[in-house]
Amino acid sequence: MTSRSSTATARTSSEARAVARTQTLIKGEHGIGTVRKTTLPGGLRVVTETLPSVRSATFGIWAHVGSRDETPALNGATHYLEHLLFKGTTRRSALDISASIDAVGGEMNAFTAKEYTCYYARVLDADLPLAIDVVCDMLTGSLILEEDVNVERGAILEEIAMTEDDPGDCVHDLFAHTMLGDTPLGRPVLGTVDTVNALTADRIRRFYRKHYDPTHLIVACAGNVDHNKVVRQVRAAFERAGALKQSDAAPIAPRDGSRVIRTTGRVELLGRKTEQAHVVLGMPGLARTDERRWALGVLNTALGGGMSSRLFQEVREKRGLAYSVYSYTSGFADCGLFGVYAGCRPNQVHEVLKICRDELDQVAEHGLPDDEIDRAIGQLKGSTVLGLEDTGALMNRIGKSELCWGEQMSVDEMLTRIAAVTPDDVRNVARDVLGQRPSLSAIGPLKDKQASRLHEAVA
Repeated sequence: MTSRSSTATARTSSEARAVARTQTLIKGEHGIGTVRKTTLPGGLRVVTETLPSVRSATFGIWAHVGSRDETPALNGATHYLEHLLFKGTTRRSALDISASIDAVGGEMNAFTAKEYTCYYARVLDADLPLAIDVVCDMLTGSLILEEDVNVERGAILEEIAMTEDDPGDCVHDLFAHTMLGDTPLGRPVLGTVDTVNALTADRIRRFYRKHYDPTHLIVACAGNVDHNKVVRQVRAAFERAGALKQSDAAPIAPRDGSRVIRTTGRVELLGRKTEQAHVVLGMPGLARTDERRWALGVLNTALGGGMSSRLFQEVREKRGLAYSVYSYTSGFADCGLFGVYAGCRPNQVHEVLKICRDELDQVAEHGLPDDEIDRAIGQLKGSTVLGLEDTGALMNRIGKSELCWGEQMSVDEMLTRIAAVTPDDVRNVARDVLGQRPSLSAIGPLKDKQASRLHEAVA
């Protein structure tokens, strides 16, 4: 009797510790834009943003796993798994999953990145319970059958082929490899034909069990939603699948690290019989937690973020050398990339690269004038707000913020941070980032003499 009583007491004490904890992270006016988070027993986090004025809701689940978590032999496993979670569960066939969302006019999809994966459904607010049930079922009850793995292998190989047929897309993968080499961040998210062909159902199941534990997952929901109802429905769905244990397990923390990219002056060329040459000229950027990222965002906007940007004006408007030219930044947990892309006729690639390099060097040495900085700040503020005008974008923001930073920032706070960027901030980050020797990735029908001259762009 004594032993039984002690066990019961211990179990009661453990369950008492494993309680849901709810916080209000952003308090909106009259409840509009309020962001709340509940951490359930077992470490599952549920974050919602309330927008009562809309009639839709987007429900997503973010997994703290991306292609950078793969070994060389597992390259492509994260993306493969993303496909397989749509192939059926213990409760639903693949057709049941898609038909249930189609029947209410909703949309459902997923995406895999280098540091996370997201599955989501956007529906009318009245159909949110259905979306929650379907997406949670996919994440917790996937069968990952061998026959599904074999069938989906063909679809993924076609996706790889489709990407390779689009040099404007493929060149960015090449640039990541140029800068980061044969590392998890430097390898393609889709994997390669060889690695995808080598993946087995058993290896993918082990990968699934390791990375889809509730401590690695974040539920994000935005729109005309009630936080407490969402939490109850999510909890019921996970408990029904036996995926939510009564424990005080802590959620996994955002990634950190101290990786430093030292690659400079490297050139990689992939010969292809294309009508255009596609190039990315770039250098190491900033990690996504770097406080200078706000200034870099302004700099990027001014350099290549719109029709009034320097690169667009110099390359396209004044000379007509390219249809598409822009700059971009990629920030990871511990490093980043800054790149300039252009697509042009092969016989003009050297002139385009020289103009781009001259602009980067000019801004690195002398900075940008105040009027260009002011215009970029205004453009960035406007695009930030306009980019959050639907529930899908809001879901992405709160889910990614929780996963990548472990905190939420209101739109007003974001606008304040952008507006606070000074001309000196932009000039300092321009010197630090653009002052580095660039590397170059190129895809196209470049002949030997042309290819050898590409090194001039990074000299």
